[in-house]
Formats: sequence, structure tokens, C-alpha cells
Amino acid sequence: MALTRRHLLALSGASLLSPALIGRAVAAVGGMDLPIPDLWDLGADSAPKLDAIAARTKFLQGQETVTVGYGQGYLGPVLRMKRGATARIDLGNKIKETISVHWHGMHIEGVQDGGPHSPVHPDAVLHAALDVDQPASTLWYHSHIHQRTGMHVYYGLAGMVFIDDPDAADSGLPKTYGEDDIPLVVQDRSFEAGGQMNYAPRGPSRMMGYRGNQILVNGAIQPRASVPKGMVRLRILNGSNARIYHFHFEDGRAFHQVASDGGLLPAPIEKTVLTLAPAERVEIVVDFGNAKAARLLSFPDTNMGMMGGGMMGMMGNSASPQAVAAGDAFEVMTFDVNSSKTGAVKKLPSILAGAPTPDFDEPVRRRQFNLQMMGGGMMGRMMGGGHGMSINDASMDMGVINEKITKGETEIWDVSADEMKHPFHVHGLSFQVKSMNGRDVPYNSMGLKDVVLVDGTAELLVKFNRTADAKTPYMYHCHILEHEDLGMMGQFTVS
Repeated sequence: MALTRRHLLALSGASLLSPALIGRAVAAVGGMDLPIPDLWDLGADSAPKLDAIAARTKFLQGQETVTVGYGQGYLGPVLRMKRGATARIDLGNKIKETISVHWHGMHIEGVQDGGPHSPVHPDAVLHAALDVDQPASTLWYHSHIHQRTGMHVYYGLAGMVFIDDPDAADSGLPKTYGEDDIPLVVQDRSFEAGGQMNYAPRGPSRMMGYRGNQILVNGAIQPRASVPKGMVRLRILNGSNARIYHFHFEDGRAFHQVASDGGLLPAPIEKTVLTLAPAERVEIVVDFGNAKAARLLSFPDTNMGMMGGGMMGMMGNSASPQAVAAGDAFEVMTFDVNSSKTGAVKKLPSILAGAPTPDFDEPVRRRQFNLQMMGGGMMGRMMGGGHGMSINDASMDMGVINEKITKGETEIWDVSADEMKHPFHVHGLSFQVKSMNGRDVPYNSMGLKDVVLVDGTAELLVKFNRTADAKTPYMYHCHILEHEDLGMMGQFTVS
């Protein structure tokens, strides 16, 4: 049986509040200081303990909200690991619900991956020893229990991972954590009048993915960050269940993308708008040298398929944050410049030293992956009956291995999306997007990825250098978490 909101609240010891009525989601006031997560350096010498815990967190003035988090009330610390070393950590569970810790984006063995076959049961401890061997990058971790991932992440079981490569050349980018190198976990959430999070996907919000009407960054509603004058590196994770963001600054200023999921790009790319799908990460460098405050906005998410956005609030959640600018753009957060502090980097390098290069051979085969929403009857799926979503006509089955991959061989995976855009994620590697809708994608425009937003078709180059057996296989799935929980996921081995 899938975890319910009533179940989670009972597990936390909170009193149950009545479900929110239509139109009763509360409006919140933002503007608090941006929280900076604690930074934990992991190595082989010791294994700190990271517990999943339940808590009451203050998002709204004068109210407490039931949440869960890793080592804290909501979300978790940033975990920093080094390439070429083993990162050890003990994963505990202090809530009465089985969880996991999936290391999203890490190139590790299936037995280390932390997917649904690696549960951490209540009051248990799982010792993780992660053999880190991949380029410097920004990754994340989150619970990944089948049919429970959406709720677990929504209530706070997620955090960021930084991979450092001590042998790589200096990129020349800002690197003082929390000052000019800042992690940003961006999420949308809805709150009831009593202050509790409202997660009750049904109807269109079950089909199209669950969206909230409040924007949180590092667990604070529309916060303000103080940054030094000069170049600032922002590591952004779209930690939302379903929302696609189109980030831009209110004053129209340009910024430079310097990294994607799998690490640095060969060279910075200037942009004014950046689209980020669920589970994607990006690193950008923003020049605050003019000392002027800047408000980060996003255009609305229009990825609603044939149902459209009009029914979302009627059948599950209040989907749209309040518009504050042209194009119905809404506020994400604000940056204030502290002119008494100057960033260490004055000029962005034209070439990013230490950027990874693709390592793919001639492909030996093709595989097809069709992400499907229509199997099993749409109305039944909308109202909660059955799984209904699938890949290649098969819904996720924990006992079925869908694909068998040979280690070290390069393949082409052809991925097609049904009805709407789907962020497609593959465990255990970084892939290269070769083409989208038949058009070639230059490597330097996207870099290495582990999530790609498929709008039609995408052609991926994949090569697995780690193994996964049938007891702890890797996953491929849509990273709209409601789609994943409804069965748009498959399993594969590598040997």
C-alpha cells in the first residue's frame, strides 16, 4: 500500500488536520535569509551517521509544518566527496517508514546505488561505502522507494552532493562554499490553512505531476541571499516533483552556464533564460559587480499535456505561484549585494579547465524506450486506480529485469515521450545527448547528462563502466515523481 499523507503525519506524531478544501491553500510571505546547508566532507577514515528524522519546521510565520529530512528537519546537508577515494557514511532511519538513499548521478555499482532494492528499514542502519570515480560535478541524493518516492521527496528527503576532483586542473571558478559558491535546492510546495504541506495527488495532478504554489529555496520561501560584489557561482538543483523552471533575472541580466548534470562544460555559455527539468542540475556564474540587487524569476510551467493547467487546482493542488512580472513570471528568490565583500574571481575563464571529455566507442546496438501515459484507461489512472503508466508497454515490476546490458559497450538509446515532456533519468552513468527530434546536439551545448527532458524523441549515447546484478539493478525512469510512482520506470542489469 502506498504511503499516504495521513500515514506520514501519524508516523511523525503530529495531529491530523483535515485535508485542504479547494481554494484554501495559504499564501506565504518570503524574504527570510537563504539557509546554507551544512557541508559534510566524506572520506574513508570515518563514517558519520545520517539519520532520516521527522520534525516540525517553520516555513510559515507562527506555524509549524510536519516534515522529514536527512540529519535535520527538512532536506539534508551537502555531502562533499573526492574522486579517487571511498566515501563512507552510515544511513539511519528514525521514522517508521522504510526509506532509501539513492545517489543520483553517481557512477557506482548497483549494490551502492541506493535504489528501491536497497531499503533502510525503521530503526536500521545501512553502511554505505561509495567508490567515487567521476568528474567534478553537482549531484544529489533522495529517497527512492517504489510508489513512495514522490511523497518522500516532497516532505524533505533530499540533499545535494558535490564531487571534487583533486587531480583536475583548476577551473578558475568561484569555490568558497556558502559565499561565492552557493547551493540552491529549488522546490515548489503548497501549504494548507493549518500550515501543513498539502500533498494529495489526484486527477490531473496525479497524471501531470504534482505542483505547488509556493517556491522554496533550501527550505525557505522566496528567500534573500547576501552575495559578494563580483562573480558568484550558483549550483542549482530542480528538486521539485514535477515543475519545469525557466529561470531568468528580472532586470534581464545575462549569466553564464558552466556545468550541467555530469560536470563542467568545455566553455561557459551565455544565457538570459535557463530551463531546468525535475532532477536536473546546473551551475551558473552571475556577475554581481554592479552591486545591484537582482531578483531571480521563472516563467510558468506549461508541461500539462492535453489536460491543460486549468483543472490542476480543482483536482489536487494550487499549481501556479503568484505572478509578479511579464509573462506570468513568478519570484524564486532575491540576491542582495554586500559591497563590503569582493568575490575572489574577477573574470570568468573562456575555457573551463578540468571539464570532462566524452568517452564513447562505436555503438554496438540500439534500444528503444517509449514513455507511455495512456495504457490502462486515463480516467482510471486519474482517479487513482492501478499504475497505468509504463515504458515499452510495461509498468514497473520489482521482480522483472527489463534490460540486460554488457559492461563497457557503447549503445544508443532512443527515447520517445508520450503526451507531454518527460525528464528521463538513467542510473549508474552520465550519458551524452546525441540528437533531439532528429537534430544533432553539439556536446559543448549540453555536456554530460543523467537527466534529459524529452519532448518528442531523444537519442542518447550510453556506456556503463560499473555493474549491477538482478538483486540490486539500476533503474531508468521518468523523473516526474508521480509518473515514476505510477509505473513509468524499468530495471536493468550490467555485467
